[in-house]
Amino acid sequence: MRTLFAAIAVLGAAACGSSTDLSEVPEPEVLVPIEGLGDAQKIKIVGSSTVAPFSTTVAEQFGAISLHPAPIVETTGTGGGFKAFCGAIGPDEPSIINASRKIKNSERTLCSDAGIIDPFEIKIGYDGIVLANGKAGPDLNLTKTDIFRALAAELPDGDGGWMANPHRYWNEVNPSLPSMRILVSGPPPTSGTRDAFAEIAMERGAIGVPEFQALREEDPAAFTARAREIRNDGAWIDSGENDSSIINTLLRNEDAIGVLGYSFLEQNLDRVKGSKISDIAPTFENISSGAYGVSRSMYFYVKRENLPIVPGLSDYVAEFIQEDAWGPDGYLIEKGLIPLPEADRNAIRASATEILTGLRNQPPSENAPLPQQNAEDHPVQ
Repeated sequence: MRTLFAAIAVLGAAACGSSTDLSEVPEPEVLVPIEGLGDAQKIKIVGSSTVAPFSTTVAEQFGAISLHPAPIVETTGTGGGFKAFCGAIGPDEPSIINASRKIKNSERTLCSDAGIIDPFEIKIGYDGIVLANGKAGPDLNLTKTDIFRALAAELPDGDGGWMANPHRYWNEVNPSLPSMRILVSGPPPTSGTRDAFAEIAMERGAIGVPEFQALREEDPAAFTARAREIRNDGAWIDSGENDSSIINTLLRNEDAIGVLGYSFLEQNLDRVKGSKISDIAPTFENISSGAYGVSRSMYFYVKRENLPIVPGLSDYVAEFIQEDAWGPDGYLIEKGLIPLPEADRNAIRASATEILTGLRNQPPSENAPLPQQNAEDHPVQ
């Protein structure tokens, strides 16, 4: 991918003079950064704390090997990120949103209302959602129904109605679990990890409760709403968008369990451990194969309208989706990325390349403010 865009640049330079011999064009040994670029002309990235470590790593690599400064990566959570991303078009607005779930229809509408049409999606790999606790705590083997019974806002009361979740200890949920207080630190409602956890763990765990199964058959919408509602009586604590704060909570309290992405578990295996889900441990191999039951895809979305007006945007995307980054031997694997199958990577790369090469030189949208120019904005000729 780096070669593709380098070739485009060389061919463009050659087209300026008919006597140019491509064999005589030297390969640059050293890249000279463009000086004088303020934050308004740096690529701005917002969104998921789960995806942020990967985009930050690519941003650092991109800043080191390209003519452009490293992009600014801000952790806002997926929901908060879409609100910022869909606000407006322009070089001082976010060009990329990192997401730990797919974009919602309401978010597409929000973007459309601002003149942002069809942000293009790039799925980057897989991540497991892990229930972790400190090394000194007990080894846990949970089912999704255990998780649901522990964290649901309401449970059946036995008389055809509903009651506030009465469980205070894990052994009240399942006698085989330890007598440990239910105290779970997890992401807030603005987080894509929270959305995915509510869908994959809570909703699917609710199916194991007969009264919820009956509600699902009778009223699917009511079932989904009730199954995904997490208790707010202190058993679950919103811990912000930074998974590092959850790790710190686990180290301070042996009873605490944290809901976080697999990449954070892998980076802290000397301090915390992951719970098994139905006898399956949260490992790279188990998540990659689909054996681990609480896993999801990760994405980023690109604002098409910003491609012609934000320096280096298309090249950053190209860097992210080249094999040296997201492939099975790429540098993102060290950060905990679980790669897509080769056929998926190739298809996504081909689609993205077509979009990038088609849009990068289009005139800006009439809704987009033009970036300020000065002599320092241009490479030395």
